[in-house]
Amino acid sequence: MLSIQAINQFYGESHTLWDLDLEVPEGQCTCIMGRNGVGKTTLLQCIMGLLPVASGRMDYLGQNLLRQSAEKRAGLGIGYVPQGRQIFPLLTVEENLRIGLPARPDGKRQIPDAVFALFPVLKEMLGRRGGDLSGGQQQQLAIGRALVIDPKLLILDEPTEGIQPNIVQEIGDIVRKLNREMGLTVILVEQKLPFARRVADRFCILDRGHAVATGGIDQLDETLVREYLTV
Repeated sequence: MLSIQAINQFYGESHTLWDLDLEVPEGQCTCIMGRNGVGKTTLLQCIMGLLPVASGRMDYLGQNLLRQSAEKRAGLGIGYVPQGRQIFPLLTVEENLRIGLPARPDGKRQIPDAVFALFPVLKEMLGRRGGDLSGGQQQQLAIGRALVIDPKLLILDEPTEGIQPNIVQEIGDIVRKLNREMGLTVILVEQKLPFARRVADRFCILDRGHAVATGGIDQLDETLVREYLTV
C-alpha cells in the first residue's frame, strides 16, 4: 500500500532520516519502533506532508505521495493521530469529530455511526468540551476524528502514551478490530513492547535515522530488543 524508498530528511544542518526504506503491506499493522529521538515521529510527519523530504520517493496506492500537499493527503484516505493527541480543547467532542468531514471524498458530512460503535463514550459526551475529557477519552476522540474520513491507512503515533492501563487494553482491542476485522492498514509508532507484539503484524526498527531491522513481529527477538529498544 505504501512504499518508501531512500527517504532523506533534514532539520537545518541535522540529517534526521538517512536513505530510509519502508514497505507497508495492505491490510497489515506495521509498527515503527526505536528509542526516543531516532526519527519515528519525523517519518510519520514526512508521510503526512508536515515536514519536507529532501530526496527519495513515497508511493501510496500507485501514486507519488510527495507530489500531494499535506491538505490533500487526508482526502487520499490517510488518517493521522499525532503524538499527544492534539485535539481542540475548547471545541466540543462533536465539533472535534466534524473537523475531519470535509476531507471525505464522498461528500458525506455526517459522523459515521461506526465511530460511535467503536467509542460509545464519545456519543455520550458529544456536547462536552474536548479539554474536559480524561486522557484516555481524548485519545479515543483523536482516533475517532481520524476515522471520520473513512481512511484506508491509519497512522497512530504512540497512542498509549500517558494512558491508564485499562484504556491501553481497550485501544489495543480497537486497533486489532480496525486492522483485522475491518481491513484497515495501520502504521503504529509504539514504545510499549507488549502492546506492539499484541497488535502488530510487522515491525521496523529505526536507529539514528536508519532502518536497521524489519520483519514479521515474531522475528522481533531479544537480541534486537536489547540492542535497539531497551533504555
